[in-house]
Amino acid sequence: MISVSEALDKVLALVTPLAPETVDLRHAAGRVLAADIVATRDQPPFAASVMDGYAVRNADVVAGAKLRVIGEAAAGHRFDGAVGQGEAVRIFTGAPVPDGADRVIIQEDVHPDGDSITLSDAMDSSMYIRPLGTDFKVGDRIAAGRRLTPADVALAASMNVPELQVARRPDVALIATGDELVMPGETPEDSQIIASNAFGLAAMLEAEGARVRLLPIAGDSAEALASAFDLAKGADLVVTIGGASVGDHDLVGQVAAGLGLDRSFYKVAMRPGKPLMAGRLGDMPMVGLPGNPVSSMVCGHIFLRPSIRVFQGLPAASMPRETARLAVPVEANGPREHYMRAALKPDGTVTVLERQDSSLLSVLASADCLVVRAPHDPAREAGDEVAIVRL
Repeated sequence: MISVSEALDKVLALVTPLAPETVDLRHAAGRVLAADIVATRDQPPFAASVMDGYAVRNADVVAGAKLRVIGEAAAGHRFDGAVGQGEAVRIFTGAPVPDGADRVIIQEDVHPDGDSITLSDAMDSSMYIRPLGTDFKVGDRIAAGRRLTPADVALAASMNVPELQVARRPDVALIATGDELVMPGETPEDSQIIASNAFGLAAMLEAEGARVRLLPIAGDSAEALASAFDLAKGADLVVTIGGASVGDHDLVGQVAAGLGLDRSFYKVAMRPGKPLMAGRLGDMPMVGLPGNPVSSMVCGHIFLRPSIRVFQGLPAASMPRETARLAVPVEANGPREHYMRAALKPDGTVTVLERQDSSLLSVLASADCLVVRAPHDPAREAGDEVAIVRL
């Protein structure tokens, strides 16, 4: 067996960033930016009024002064003239500040009277003008190598960039294996169960930006598995679920080897998830996950999510770890790195959930993080700090 960190390094070594593609801005959210976004205009592209009020010359701002209103400026409608001595232009939020004006007096600080205004005795001292280019200027950039958020998309739109270069979504082929599995909605026989792992993993990987092909369940025969691998051809990554152990019906490694698998490793010193393997099958990286539901999902978080990120040009790294204080004590850990389902409390402490059996999806659904225990980690008391990975 190898350590989790060694296994992750070997998995990520199988993965290379994909070529970029161009997408419409409307469909860029959540994608990883492959080329800088460069602003083609200043924002705002003119000095703009921050408030509703009157554009004036600051030299004319004296308590009780009377100014003549010579026009109006609204958002999208510039006043064509210039503000001279003793003059004002009625202005609204977002409108271009007229030439000659260098201050906006808010409407609460004036007394209108026909085509003139009188400034009040106690005026707000703010200028209420947003200078040209306050937000960004021509040539400013959004740097590549980031997953685009809604705010990034709004910023790109404001920069007047309608199309973006983003990393292609990796194509992942998922193969659930085992005669015991039937699809949700089907009627299982007494000895069968519903296939769940592939659906959870597909949702996980799609949330990371992958396109997932859920292939038909492969039964426990060399022919069925070979057919499934044939259907997976062309994928950027093929992931098998189950059949990776050493039982008489665990055929994934045997069939993959017959198809030319160059195996990187088999078995990892982790719990849950020991019977994990990875390698290269022709041009495709392959990861063979254990069949227990929680084992496959935990391995998905620890190994597959970082892989999907690397495919999209993000740095090769493990899932981020944080620290939290235990709300309850935990027993000493055994010889394998243990990923324990746990729940964060509002006070920031973390509770390791009682049942850690790797078949219990209901416990995983109740967890929002994994407490990571190093091999042979001693018993911990409430209040001790532990590492966590958020789910």
